[in-house]
Amino acid sequence: MKNRKILVVCSENSGRIAPFIEEQVDALKKIGLQMEIFGVRGKGIRGYLKNRKLLLQQINKFQPDIIHAHYGLSGLLANLQRKVPVVTTYHGSDINDKRIFRISKLTIRLSEHNIFVSQKNVDKAKLKKKFSLIPCGVDTSVFYPQNQEACRREMKLSKGKKYILFAGAFDNQVKNASLALNVVSTLKNTELIELKDYTREKVACLMNAVDACLMTSHSEGSPQFIKEAMACNCPVVSVEVGDVKELLGGVKHCYLAKYDIQDIAEKLNLLFENGERTNGKEKISNMHLDSTSIARRILEVYNSI
Repeated sequence: MKNRKILVVCSENSGRIAPFIEEQVDALKKIGLQMEIFGVRGKGIRGYLKNRKLLLQQINKFQPDIIHAHYGLSGLLANLQRKVPVVTTYHGSDINDKRIFRISKLTIRLSEHNIFVSQKNVDKAKLKKKFSLIPCGVDTSVFYPQNQEACRREMKLSKGKKYILFAGAFDNQVKNASLALNVVSTLKNTELIELKDYTREKVACLMNAVDACLMTSHSEGSPQFIKEAMACNCPVVSVEVGDVKELLGGVKHCYLAKYDIQDIAEKLNLLFENGERTNGKEKISNMHLDSTSIARRILEVYNSI
């Protein structure tokens, strides 16, 4: 299957392709596949369907062997043609959101193969065939343990303060920033850093600089934030969402927490008192969650079609 052509269909509504999709495409290129990306611009089902003509033009020009769509809406768009087989990856929001899940169920039926990033999403979709469980991989050339003091200097963090990196933008309702902000308001000399408008390299630097990473999301699939923090050996406190329980199992200095201010605050304080980094990088390696290993598993899916 190497040297074959794969057209990736995904949203570009934020002004760019999601970093974890770009990184997956790069990893697939490195193992010998020819990759192109079609970025969808337009929100909602009508906005997506308006891209059909442009997509057909790119299909005719690129002549892909397989289309790989990311998220249910992109998968539906990709399946409006029936000449090229479609693989669709579901990342969580397209399964956990009831309105979007109705569309994803149609995409699941139309797609030649379906990829889910967490077992919880497989269970919800209730599929018994033509699917694989493959989370997104971590680019370990970017996310790896670095010297904490050097990273704190680079990110201009104060020596005498505790810093927590939040799992997204504060205005993203799914990320549940209000709970995180309420937690931090109970902690002394502690600042919550919003994960917004940083390059991938700066995110990795932050994960090495801060004292902990915090996730309080209402829902997730297989959160890259957690895997990337693990790859940097950064301590984590997270609510039990997506596949976080499986990811953090056996990782030192990481805690699962309830959706409760006091419980989260207590576990963060335990991390602050301990001051140790984790063995998350080792767990990422043992689970073969690096980008190259995941790309090889996706190649197996392509080969099966």
